[in-house]
Amino acid sequence: MTTLVTGGSKCGKSSYAEKVLENFAGQKYYIATMEPVGDDAYEIIARHREARKNRNFITVECPRDVGKLHLPADCGILLECIGNLCANEMYTGGAVLRPSGKIISDIRRLGETASQLVIVTNEVGSDGNSYSADIMAFVSEIARINSGIAEFADNVVECVYGIPTALKGELV
Repeated sequence: MTTLVTGGSKCGKSSYAEKVLENFAGQKYYIATMEPVGDDAYEIIARHREARKNRNFITVECPRDVGKLHLPADCGILLECIGNLCANEMYTGGAVLRPSGKIISDIRRLGETASQLVIVTNEVGSDGNSYSADIMAFVSEIARINSGIAEFADNVVECVYGIPTALKGELV
């Protein structure tokens, strides 16, 4: 089962995603995609580690190429988050890449391994603002990734003010 969790900043996405796997009986993996750049990143990483400290996750730091991970069959996977993964894949070695197809394929591969796959993403592009060409390319890539995952996901959940709402499938 694949669940995509979306929403704006600080809306409860991570907490909901962790709750989806709360009662999962098998081994649980937390795939952390954030590369620690700057003090804010270290604070976010510390907060997320603290939040899942007693939830029996094995943390795997994987800022790119998540499709190359070899995790046990029938495990539970929480992938956090598409925004970081997209940025890491997109801005590599000075080149600006278009990684949406690769990321969707990588996530499909994870879903084939896992009994439960929960993916956290960000709601981007709905603010109506105009940004630089690089930022707009990033927003477009995330939109493609989110749409691609939503197509094959069993559940798509949006969190607003800490309230999860099923957009596809059901709340888990």
